[in-house]
Amino acid sequence: MAGNDLGSLLGSLLGGGGQGGAGGAGGILGSLLGALAGGKSGGADGANPLGGLLDMLTKSGLTDQAQSWVGTGRNQPVSGAQIAEALPDDTLQKVAADAGVSPQEAAEQIAQSLPQAVDKLTPNGSVPQGSLEDLIRQQQL
Repeated sequence: MAGNDLGSLLGSLLGGGGQGGAGGAGGILGSLLGALAGGKSGGADGANPLGGLLDMLTKSGLTDQAQSWVGTGRNQPVSGAQIAEALPDDTLQKVAADAGVSPQEAAEQIAQSLPQAVDKLTPNGSVPQGSLEDLIRQQQL
């Protein structure tokens, strides 16, 4: 499934070794982005749900945080509660079920890994065009 491939790519992008949780974080982000891509039918963002996710966060009052991740400065933190508020309940439930954790734990894991993932996927300070898989592969130096 594409979500698993995306999770593996995100896990390696986040440095799959070292922390032990990075692979899990990649998997949970892959599941999140896969769920968002599947949920938005007919949109140009279907192959790259990153822009849609950032829009969702912005509309939920997390504009400064989202912009800091895309920009070239320091990444601002976000809490699991803020992530849980920003995401549709059904999306968070699906991601949590895929990861085998509670929705709260899923939101916490997303909050911990999303800033770094967005930062790495937007090295030039803007959301690049193309499929998310291509963007991740481009970052593998």
